[in-house]
Amino acid sequence: MPSSPIRKLAPYAEQAIERGKSIYHLNIGQPDIKTPDVALKAVKENNINILSYSKSEGSEAYRVKLANYYKNANINVSYEDIIVTTGASEALLFLFSSIMDSDDEVIIPEPFYANYSAFSMVSGINVVPVISNIDNNFALPAFEAFEKLITPKTKAILICNPNNPTGYLYSKEEIEQLAKLAIKHDLFLVADEVYREFVYDGNSHYSIMQVNGIEEHAVIIDSVSKRYSMCGARVGCLVSKNTALIQTILKYAQARLSPPTYAQIASEAALETPQSYFDNVIDEYVERRNTLVNELKKIEGIKVAIPQGAFYCMVELPVKNTDVFAQWLLESFDLNNETIMVAPAGGFYSTPGVGLNQIRIAYVLNKESLIKAVNILKEALKIYKD
Repeated sequence: MPSSPIRKLAPYAEQAIERGKSIYHLNIGQPDIKTPDVALKAVKENNINILSYSKSEGSEAYRVKLANYYKNANINVSYEDIIVTTGASEALLFLFSSIMDSDDEVIIPEPFYANYSAFSMVSGINVVPVISNIDNNFALPAFEAFEKLITPKTKAILICNPNNPTGYLYSKEEIEQLAKLAIKHDLFLVADEVYREFVYDGNSHYSIMQVNGIEEHAVIIDSVSKRYSMCGARVGCLVSKNTALIQTILKYAQARLSPPTYAQIASEAALETPQSYFDNVIDEYVERRNTLVNELKKIEGIKVAIPQGAFYCMVELPVKNTDVFAQWLLESFDLNNETIMVAPAGGFYSTPGVGLNQIRIAYVLNKESLIKAVNILKEALKIYKD
């Protein structure tokens, strides 16, 4: 198992705090946005006397409301097409084990969410990367590049839309082209859509399940973690109209008994969150993105990818190895007793040697903190020696 590029530096951060340093955490997508009151109240004010199992596929009441949520997003599914999981992570693990045997392959545009590699290793399958580039804002590689990689062992294409870690947003045309590819080669097209609401600059999110004729091939991975700032709830889901797949996933869900009951109660209630909540959150993230990008552009010798969605930004630094640099920031550098924690980007690639000079920044802090954090980065780069 690979170490998490997001969490592996935690011991150094803890030691820095013990030495009296303050740290701006740019390394992890833990929003500082308040969880909707309706979700918290549902747990605090419930009258459960026995905290019992739920159904293995998740409570029916929650799945019915989820199906309605998807319909409002122009995704037409039934509650029977949904399996509730313990976070999107469990949904991916169940999916990989259900659609692939040992040594089968999944094609993923990289850089990609680091745990895709971990889940692949657990499942005994191989990631086949299609490399995107910071120079064109991590745009989707040419479809010919995908098709060249398809072999008899290829079982799926996996995308994250909007993307973690790049913030790239897939267009309707790109989704439709990927769908054609999946149908042509009889592959699953899997979309991690946990950042569906976080789309900027007048763009809109287009789901793979809005494509006609892809019902047997499309799988959505989803979660409440980012949408409602409920990372600790650990509730996600898998959505597909492929009934054979759903029945196979259900076997894995039965083996782990059931998703957490209290967290489902909170998640069901969260679906009642008014649109005004998301409008305010999106406005805040746009301001944070703009603040972060504008401040980063003031630093000589770096490249910045402009996010169109989610709340992550990929940055290329004038250093050889950001793993070493990130550790140095925690162990050996501070500005007025403050430092920053970033996520080295090498762990978001599966191609050896790629991304070693990049970091991912999560702009989940307020604008004042982001300005201070970027200034710390600027001053650190002035004195850092590879």
